[in-house]
Amino acid sequence: MNDRTSALDSLVFGVDIQSGDVRGDAPSYALVAFDGERVDRDVVSHRKLRRLLDREEPAMLATDNMYELAADKDALVHFLRSLPAATKLVQVTGAERPEPLSRVASRHGVPYGKKPMKEAEAAARLAAANVGYEVSAFGDTTTVKVSRGRSTGKGGWSQDRYTRRIHGSVKRRSREVKERLKQAGLEFETDVTEKYGGYANAVFTVEAPPADLPVSEGRSGDTRIEIERERYDGIEFEPLVKRRDHVVVGIDPGTTTAAAVVSLDGQVLDVYSTRTADTADVIEWLIERGRPVIVAADVTPMPETVEKFRRSFDAAGWTPNSDLPVDEKLHRTREAAYENDHQRDALAAALFALDDHEDQIARISQKVPPDVERGEVIARVVAGEESVEAVLRDLADDEERDEDESEHEERELTEEEEEIRRLRERVERLESHVDDLNETIDEREETIEEYEEKLSDAKREERRQARERREVKRLERENDRLERRVESLEDENEELDEKLERLKRLWKLDHSNFADVDTDGDLVSVKVIEQFTRDAIETADEEYGLAAGDVVYLRDASGAGRSTAERLAEIDPRVVLRSGGNLSEVADRILFEHDIPVSPADDVAIQEVDELAVASEADVEAAIEDWERRAEERQKERKASMVDQIISEHRAESRGEGR
Repeated sequence: MNDRTSALDSLVFGVDIQSGDVRGDAPSYALVAFDGERVDRDVVSHRKLRRLLDREEPAMLATDNMYELAADKDALVHFLRSLPAATKLVQVTGAERPEPLSRVASRHGVPYGKKPMKEAEAAARLAAANVGYEVSAFGDTTTVKVSRGRSTGKGGWSQDRYTRRIHGSVKRRSREVKERLKQAGLEFETDVTEKYGGYANAVFTVEAPPADLPVSEGRSGDTRIEIERERYDGIEFEPLVKRRDHVVVGIDPGTTTAAAVVSLDGQVLDVYSTRTADTADVIEWLIERGRPVIVAADVTPMPETVEKFRRSFDAAGWTPNSDLPVDEKLHRTREAAYENDHQRDALAAALFALDDHEDQIARISQKVPPDVERGEVIARVVAGEESVEAVLRDLADDEERDEDESEHEERELTEEEEEIRRLRERVERLESHVDDLNETIDEREETIEEYEEKLSDAKREERRQARERREVKRLERENDRLERRVESLEDENEELDEKLERLKRLWKLDHSNFADVDTDGDLVSVKVIEQFTRDAIETADEEYGLAAGDVVYLRDASGAGRSTAERLAEIDPRVVLRSGGNLSEVADRILFEHDIPVSPADDVAIQEVDELAVASEADVEAAIEDWERRAEERQKERKASMVDQIISEHRAESRGEGR
């Protein structure tokens, strides 16, 4: 009986080199897409193959040689990293020492041909039957790193504030990632590097593959998330189906069906009971846990239900001489764990059957060489009633036939003739056994057809649901992105609302407070800067917004240097009203050179309410006109000074020539 279950819950891709070489010219591939029913064929380039993998996300990408997809080990690791999270790379011909594809296909009854498209189809069908090894370079541990998304060098703000903002953003994003990992129930460790204002980075080591993580890689604003899987030292191979050992099975039929599985060494592997599952479900449960050598019952004669299980596995049957008493079952299962009486009865049947065959199993084990699987020999001797020697010879012949694919002429030797005679006798015994099984096969074929139809429907439904789940995840990621965008816009909106409120308060002031300034209400807003420093200018810009044409009031005009004066000149204010000290010579010169009027604040009637201020438009105009007069005189003085200097220099040169 085939002990492999279907691998299909989505597409399986099979590939083989059609032309070219991955180490040289751009190769083309024979590609087969197999979903359990339909086969689609195409010839694609390496680039198109990668696009199809990203778009379709097949369950497996099957090949007979993994180095047809990559030139060397480093390129193979790069290729594995680029595969979709849900896609496995499967080498159907084995692990480090692969077999010929023709031999593997023949062993598993899969059609095979030497043309690349036929080999691609054979690889896809073998992988769909869970034949082969998954090729992997990465473990299930994933590192999620939250770090700065931009440099902390010079920004639009002062460097300290800029750096503090970035580190604060990294800290907030790290907390979000930590909360999502907790909500997903994932185990992880955290390593945080704290810096001024927050975190420089936070590294989460998560015990899960990237596909299971509730966060995605990318950059957002001041932060960046990087996701990287744990890298193996080399390339590792994991069989798609674990090797199933030979076991002894106990069955307790009835309204509640119970089953127990015991190894040939007497270890209790598992127990199971159900009220709803049918025979097929119980058989599938047993297949996943081993290959039954003996199927046992705790009563005699063997119930028909237990007999069906025995025939399903071609196993030996066992029943006690009389129904097992409860006290004996309790005593035999005293060291085992079980949940109810049904599981206890099934377990007792398996253990008593193993006790009854203990001597026989020990004798067989002594005769089996170390390089031969003991369980296979025990199964054929106990269930097939063959001798140990005949089984060992048969296994040796099978191994020789596998190693030699070419036909060869039989040498007519006496030993070979004797072996042929023994094989013929065995065939006769097996043929008689086949007659007994034919009726059972007919019944099972009808049942299998029904289940195959149900299975096909279930697979189609599962694939549809898988596509829906992928679409839901995509929409959830898009929703998260939009939510983050909304939060950012809400923050900007709050800042603008605050500025709007300040402007409203400015223009809704009661004009009675300024009766002494202008009876006609001809007022202009004044932007107050506390000190003539860069930080004070930036602070005012953040709170009010400084723009060309503004009336600026320097509450303390002293102490400014070149860079500060140039920063104010960049704003291009209408007039600068100064107070609290005189401008420095360099600041006065720079503002004058940029044609920015500067006037004493005492010349203009300024009224302040909280942090806001207004002044009379007439006073502002008068101050500007006064500066323009002074500026004109200053220009004349500068020109006169320049003329005097030129005359002096000319006279000095003339005297020098006269000498």
